[in-house]
Amino acid sequence: MQKIILLSILNLSFTAAFAQSAPYWQQHVDYKMEVSMDIKTYQYKGKQELIYTNNSPDTLRKVYYHLYPNAFQPGSEMDARLHSIKDPDGRMVTKVKDADGKEIKQSRIETLQPKEIGFLKITDFKQDGVAAQTNTSGTILEVTLAKPILPNSKTTFTLNFDGQVPVQIRRSGRNNKEGIELSMSQWYPKLAEFDFEGWHADPYIAREFHGVWGNFDVKITIDKAYTIGGSGYLQDKNTIGHGYEDAGVTVTYPKKAKTLTWHFIAPNVHDFTWAADKEYTHDVVKGPNDVDLHFFYKNDPKTTANWKQLEPLMVKVMDYYNHRVGQYPYKQYSFIQGGDGGMEYAMCTLMLGSGTLQGILGTATHELGHSWFQHILASNESKHPWMDEGFTTYIEDSALNELQGDQKEANPFKGNYAAYYSLVNSGKEQPQTTHGDRYDENRPYSISSYVKGSLFLSQLEYVIGKENVDATLKRYFNDFKFKHPTPNDIKRTAERVSGAELDWYLTDWTQTTNTIDYGIKAVTDNAGKTTVTLERIGRMPMPIDLKVAYTDGTSENFYIPLRMMHFVKSNPNPNQQRTVLAEWAWAMSNYSFTIDKNKSAIKKITIDPSGLMADVKAANNFFEN
Repeated sequence: MQKIILLSILNLSFTAAFAQSAPYWQQHVDYKMEVSMDIKTYQYKGKQELIYTNNSPDTLRKVYYHLYPNAFQPGSEMDARLHSIKDPDGRMVTKVKDADGKEIKQSRIETLQPKEIGFLKITDFKQDGVAAQTNTSGTILEVTLAKPILPNSKTTFTLNFDGQVPVQIRRSGRNNKEGIELSMSQWYPKLAEFDFEGWHADPYIAREFHGVWGNFDVKITIDKAYTIGGSGYLQDKNTIGHGYEDAGVTVTYPKKAKTLTWHFIAPNVHDFTWAADKEYTHDVVKGPNDVDLHFFYKNDPKTTANWKQLEPLMVKVMDYYNHRVGQYPYKQYSFIQGGDGGMEYAMCTLMLGSGTLQGILGTATHELGHSWFQHILASNESKHPWMDEGFTTYIEDSALNELQGDQKEANPFKGNYAAYYSLVNSGKEQPQTTHGDRYDENRPYSISSYVKGSLFLSQLEYVIGKENVDATLKRYFNDFKFKHPTPNDIKRTAERVSGAELDWYLTDWTQTTNTIDYGIKAVTDNAGKTTVTLERIGRMPMPIDLKVAYTDGTSENFYIPLRMMHFVKSNPNPNQQRTVLAEWAWAMSNYSFTIDKNKSAIKKITIDPSGLMADVKAANNFFEN
């Protein structure tokens, strides 16, 4: 029996070691799709050929597809969620009165009629020419394969699909509130992601996405009156690209034709989106590295004025992102009026086009930022929405602050810290490990993902220094572009760059709701010197930057390293004197040090003068004589 147990332990150890040393892999897809849109019924027919490469060590006997349009049907999971969540998305509900005359919020999906719903129906599914068994369950198609897909092998799936574009409610749809006729996001049968964690066949409940890297070859046939913008590169635009005349192209499509077929190729992306309208104005502006920035917007005087001013600003923003993170790797990006707010897609965004210039600039800057954080660094938005939304918010705020020139803020993230504190004080915070669909309310989801995710990086500037965060972003981009990075990858990159141990930071900030709260407990005379006693009140540890201002107008800084970091941060203000004190261990709730001056000589003591540490109770961070 002892030998058997010993062999079992050895076997488990070998298995664990093998799992830890397994090389990185990711699946690959090549899509070919042809779709024909009936603009009278808003129904479309298509056929799809998909070559799937199984780079995993697993033998696959099933695959899963997303059928996103099915969410826009009464009784769907998305509809049910609008009924159950306390603060439903205002874009997806209407205010009505119940039988007692009380105003309530009603799901817009609930009232959709058969000709207004969305659907995607799959027929004639074959694997290498052999019929395979399919089962549709809500927004997921489950396919039992005709034959297993072995590791390191390819197979070809073919299918036909019939779809209906829903009335625009969330992201995709027809005839949005600004009159854009077709916002075609999440419109096709999309293969679900399979990675080291297994299948990610999440139902569509209006949150984020995860996709397989690959190449898209898409042909769209539509009434010739429409202009299309979207993912990829338009092929032969001089013969099929109606709407490109304004972009300096001489269009020679057949004048008698009722329809045009638009042919797009999008290489090395994990999604494909398009939009169409009869009244699009189309501008093209040269961006950094000869990238074509396309702008598709409604031909309206108020809209036009803002979009014209937007164009040169987005050239500056792309240039900032290139230098701050890494070079945009494609040769086009399209800003397209459509959808219901702003949403990132491969090589493009759909965004509302009316409102103030500052409003559309903020949206365009954020959505362009997603080209780096999600569409090049393709993290799992559903499981880790803070990685893409938060990191994008961080560089968005940085870019918008850079545009201010001499009016730049020393801390452009102040508003994010205030929003995070409000979430903590509400008692509704959930850990960032919460799946995007599982948040109790929308507001805590948004603050956790966009705001607290942004603070992960701005606070990291406090922890390891801005120069190390800048280098971390660039290395993270270079190491993980066109891959699926995880939270551990950004942590390990920061460790490699800085030399600091940061497991505590990732754990406390993203996997718990532990908060930071340090305070100045006492300042006392000590034989002509001054003893300062600090206390750690919150659970989450931090190194401490501390500034002492004296009554004679001078000041000095002190730095207390965190023992578990095994790291000393460079002086963030090299022109000011700084004293590095003994390290502070987390288990020690109090910490004291001595200043070689009498207490009467001290005017003010401040914990974290930068404001980059997210201390939830700032009142105890100060001492004033």
